[in-house]
Amino acid sequence: MDRVIGIDLGTTNSCVAIVENDTPTVIPNRGGYKTTPSMVAITEAGKRLVGHIAKRQAITNAENTVFAAKRLIGRKWNSPQVKNAVLTSSYRIVEGPHGDVRVQLRTKPYSVPEISAMVLQEMKTIAQDYLGETVSKAVVTVPAYFNDNQRQATKDAGQIAGLDVIRIINEPTAASLAYGFGKNIEKIVAVYDLGGGTFDISILEIGGNGIFKVLATAGDTFLGGEDFDARIIDWFVQGFRDDHGIDLRQDRMALQRLKDAAEKAKCELSSVKETEVNLPFIISSGRNEALHLQRVISRQTLESLTEDLIERTVDICRQTLLDAKLGKEEVEDVVLVGGMTRMPRIQEVVSEFFEREPNRGVHPDEVVALGAAIQGAALVDEKHEMMLLDVTPHALGIMTQGGIFEEIIPANTSVPTGRSKIFTTSRENQTAVKILVMQGDHERAEDNELLGEFILTGLRRAPKGSVEIDVVFEINADGIVSVSAKDLETGQQQSIQVTATSGLTPEELKAMVAGAEEFAVDRKASEEVEAAIQEAETVIAEINRLFPQVEQIVASSDFGRDAIAKARAIVQRAKDAIQKKDLALIKEQTDGLVRTQRMFKGVVSKSS
Repeated sequence: MDRVIGIDLGTTNSCVAIVENDTPTVIPNRGGYKTTPSMVAITEAGKRLVGHIAKRQAITNAENTVFAAKRLIGRKWNSPQVKNAVLTSSYRIVEGPHGDVRVQLRTKPYSVPEISAMVLQEMKTIAQDYLGETVSKAVVTVPAYFNDNQRQATKDAGQIAGLDVIRIINEPTAASLAYGFGKNIEKIVAVYDLGGGTFDISILEIGGNGIFKVLATAGDTFLGGEDFDARIIDWFVQGFRDDHGIDLRQDRMALQRLKDAAEKAKCELSSVKETEVNLPFIISSGRNEALHLQRVISRQTLESLTEDLIERTVDICRQTLLDAKLGKEEVEDVVLVGGMTRMPRIQEVVSEFFEREPNRGVHPDEVVALGAAIQGAALVDEKHEMMLLDVTPHALGIMTQGGIFEEIIPANTSVPTGRSKIFTTSRENQTAVKILVMQGDHERAEDNELLGEFILTGLRRAPKGSVEIDVVFEINADGIVSVSAKDLETGQQQSIQVTATSGLTPEELKAMVAGAEEFAVDRKASEEVEAAIQEAETVIAEINRLFPQVEQIVASSDFGRDAIAKARAIVQRAKDAIQKKDLALIKEQTDGLVRTQRMFKGVVSKSS
């Protein structure tokens, strides 16, 4: 049987694990450390350095040492996140030939997947040294909020590293696998994951039969420890500028020393109230006078510098609970993942928001790799009975007339899934329609990721709006998206399997958006009502299925009979709203249906 390693490819540190004798284990590197810095450097002699050895020489070789490459992977050159990285990094970030991002190290520009592949290769070597055998298969984790292009770029990195990445799974989901492994628990759990570069929150339902179902997920792929470090660096830089009139950002070596000091101070302030940063000979003045940086930073200062970053995570948590249709009181445990969750203020804020003390039973730096290893073992060994039911983190849809993004599969839809919508032609005698397949959360199509395109030709000539086109989206368990479009009258059909890529320049994207205007399609207004009806009818069917069991359990009491009568009334009101096709009313009644469904499930589960 193939050995499958689990890799947490982190922004700051990476970690590799394996399941041995049914026990998931983190594999230490040659230095005995369980995590390895996600850093890569090229020396003056052209030698490649990875991990701790790269970190140790970062100050003297700042321009040719890469950190936090994960924040750039799968992104386009013109994205705000890349612009931010260009301004704040000590290494050179340049534009690639396809509008992608490259990192200039010495004389060669490297793609971001190449850089990440060097870290993955190091993880592979660590595993092979430990196991004494060749490893070729891996499960690699990514932030839950990564889009398809970022996931594909991570897969490409695995391929470059000589790994067959048999599955990409979300970091919070991996953490929940490690949290629930071998415990036979049934709980609704929130995984709050704040790492070096990214933030994720996932709400999961863990079933005693090994089913891990994601109810909702959200995040920010540019919010993490790097941003906390940046606030401390800004504070140092401003203080030094006030004292000496010199901007330390102009010197790459000084900036790297500051980064190291900021990260160290941040970590120390998790256990002490204040710490001193002392950087002698940090820069020379115009008179060749050596200047030193010496400052004391307190935990209170760090908290005031970063309060808005912490609040951003809370806002995302609040929205995710709404998406999951859950109240705080229904979350039974909160699992903290990622090094930043060691910060006392973050622990306080999470406790205040969820109104419960977070679980401290998992290792924040190791739990994701352990979960990836558990998933890897389950994929190749049938005796591991486990099922992951994940969601799509971003909406999927097409561009419609006027450059508007029309959602077909909403964010937080369980996968595998399929959805369809009917559109109409937007011009007189239109014989072709260009379908632009997009992923994202913005109303304007061009602000989202373009995943692919195809043209449906051979439409019959007819007045504007009279040709109906059924657009169908399907996502399989591996996250592969297939899209088809069919003329409902003639049966003329065209389809594609979407392959994620980040190889489009901004000019190409704009040209495609402009060219698509000619073939644009109009939205059929009634589709929102139809989607609401579909959701309500699904819940009604589930309630009807549970009615006999619930009646049998509670019918002996007046309270139980009253609850049954109320449930029947709610179902009837929902059916009336469906009959009227009143969107606001359907949505209102669906909320009542969902509460009834939850109550019924609770009654049945308590009696079993």
